[in-house]
Amino acid sequence: MTFHETSLRDVLLIRPAIFTDERGHFFESFNAEVWRKQGLTNHFVQDNQSFSKKGVIRGLHFQSAPYEQGKLVRVIKGRVLDLALDLRPQSPTFGQYELFELDGESGNMVFIPEGFAHGFAALEDSIFHYKCTGQYNKAAEGGLRWDDPYLAIPWNVTNPIVSEKDQLLPLFQDLFKESLHQ
Repeated sequence: MTFHETSLRDVLLIRPAIFTDERGHFFESFNAEVWRKQGLTNHFVQDNQSFSKKGVIRGLHFQSAPYEQGKLVRVIKGRVLDLALDLRPQSPTFGQYELFELDGESGNMVFIPEGFAHGFAALEDSIFHYKCTGQYNKAAEGGLRWDDPYLAIPWNVTNPIVSEKDQLLPLFQDLFKESLHQ
């Protein structure tokens, strides 16, 4: 497993070592000892899995302090365009995002720490898995519009399928107005 820094502070792209033979392939998707040796002390407490049809956009979701969640995300089957958006006002990458194409073949994963919003677009029918550092807490749920003009995210999806709940989320500039003017 190799860990690669990204353009966002503390977000990591993780590439597993994949062992292939005539039967198929095998790889470790998580190993606490390898994680610890990288200096990562995150403790995962919950695993989630979702299925999304091609064209679905989920997000941008986060949980507010003190119930923030870090996520280790990967695609089991299919292909998604995954997004991490830095919501930490004191971070040098505040308000910036990075996109990652994840698929079930490569096994690549992204670690998105606490303090980030997360979303993805299913480029194919996809099974998505994520390990979380915090329990889900409905009262701490937050989100931002997937089509926010300030963020101008190039989702590469025609006629996206978006939940009613996600269509009603606030815009980045409305939610972080004070932080943007400091």
